Amino acid sequence: MTISQVKTDDAAKAVPPVARPTEPAHIIKSDAEAIAVAKKLAAEFIKDSAKRDRERIWPAAELDAFSQSGLWSINVPKKFGGPEVSYATLAKVIEIISAADSSIGQVAQNHLGVVAAIRTVSDEAQQKLLFGEVLKGTRFGNAFSEFGSKRAVDFETRFTDGGDHVIVKGQKFYSSGALLAHLVPIVALDDEGRAWYAIADRGAPGLTVIDDWSSFGQRTTLSGTVIIDNVTVPKTHLVPGYKGYDKPTADGAIFQIIQVAVDTGIAQAAIDETIDFVRTKSRAWVDSGLERASDDPYTIQAVGDLTLRLHAAQALLEKAGYAIDRAVANPTEDSVAEAQIVTAEAKILSTEIAIAATNKLFELAGTRSTLAEHNLDRHWRNARTHTLHDPVRWKYAILGKYFLNGEKPPLHAWS
Repeated sequence: MTISQVKTDDAAKAVPPVARPTEPAHIIKSDAEAIAVAKKLAAEFIKDSAKRDRERIWPAAELDAFSQSGLWSINVPKKFGGPEVSYATLAKVIEIISAADSSIGQVAQNHLGVVAAIRTVSDEAQQKLLFGEVLKGTRFGNAFSEFGSKRAVDFETRFTDGGDHVIVKGQKFYSSGALLAHLVPIVALDDEGRAWYAIADRGAPGLTVIDDWSSFGQRTTLSGTVIIDNVTVPKTHLVPGYKGYDKPTADGAIFQIIQVAVDTGIAQAAIDETIDFVRTKSRAWVDSGLERASDDPYTIQAVGDLTLRLHAAQALLEKAGYAIDRAVANPTEDSVAEAQIVTAEAKILSTEIAIAATNKLFELAGTRSTLAEHNLDRHWRNARTHTLHDPVRWKYAILGKYFLNGEKPPLHAWS
């Protein structure tokens, strides 16, 4: 796609914007409260998660509850009235929500990543303005990636200077959360080829979000095609995202750790479903001589192995969160590299356990677990889809280069 080829034929299929919240969002007071609120929300979100996936029902009410709970502002700095919880806590929050419904967990990931980027690259006036929006309950969606470019970092969406505003033109495809967002950060290039976040109002003229996400997994992430046809964005909302990667910062690791947390959440959900099904519905194998499937020694070993590997991934996830905290507080080449490396390790293990646990579910639970009424395949579909975000085969290369030759990871959102 080139800018001159941006298609506006489907503009009539635009999903209308949603209203801003009428009441200010709650503000979390501590890390412990963040975890407690996440658990309370997850207990509600899990109830209809299978139905939402099966019928592709948007989690509109759930999303409102999530963002109004205060969990969407947990990485706003204390200086601006935010909770500024540890990134270990933030990752645990996303994991808890994702275990209940991984699509809802993913919807928040780019919002939280943009909040982190604003802290890194914006001046104080812009931080005060945008963090104020977040603390009120305003949700950021995203319009980052493009469909037809050769590489994920090759952007064709651009903006031109209009005085006190910029005019943005382009087209995006992977846009989790954009359908029900209040503001949509658009990655667009300036005349020098530098990437900025042009944060447009969801209802801005020329901004069209189309509900055409057709993946077999993560079906209700509120993603779709975003058409940006001469959209006006005030310069107050033009964030110099490129500055987060022209020197060592934790921005890339922050985007990555949220991805990891979604995957450990999916793995947790799959293991929980396996245990419940084996205990309540599965039959013991004919040759086992056992009365209960849960007494099968091979099943016991397999569940132990899966749980061990999940705990290893979760331990690295927590370790990565604290490494990111250190890199945010003191961003040096070494502290940022440490955060990237531990996060890459966690990404490898979380991908492997998400795929293994969602596949093993059916082997251990048995044939009846494949019945459509249970919709257990959603966990495998979600794991297979979400873990494709960036290939773990390249994470191994990053680790090998670092530990063998002392080569630090590249600075971008996929590393």
